[in-house]
Amino acid sequence: MTHPSDKRAYFFKIDTTIKRIRNVLQKRFNEAGFDLTVDQWVLIDHLFRNPGISQNILSELTTKDAPTVTRMIDLLCKKGLTERRMAEDDRRKFLIFLTPEGQRKYDEVLPSVVEVRRKGWGDLSEEDYQHFVRIMDSIYHNFNE
Repeated sequence: MTHPSDKRAYFFKIDTTIKRIRNVLQKRFNEAGFDLTVDQWVLIDHLFRNPGISQNILSELTTKDAPTVTRMIDLLCKKGLTERRMAEDDRRKFLIFLTPEGQRKYDEVLPSVVEVRRKGWGDLSEEDYQHFVRIMDSIYHNFNE
């Protein structure tokens, strides 16, 4: 018996959609002179929502390997947008925070991100969103087994 996914490369559809969104967002960043990549924005966004997390947790949240996150944080530190602080309970561990300049950058960039998100979502409903999240979560969790 043929399974519905056998002939449907759904992962290709997901991948091409993500690439399209990233390209549109990067173009918007470049046009606005934000001096950020989409990947850097993702880190800033996570740090805004989770101040003082470790690089390891940031790697997990962004699904990027630790050396990549380290390089990105190094660059964001050089730009004055993030800072590392030694953890009080473990001197070998550093926690990452946005600097005041990083907070300002977040506030500056967020409206463009929201605009791109709204454009992408178009006239889809809240119900559509709930179905979308359920389906994506299901696909994601199917690979954790």
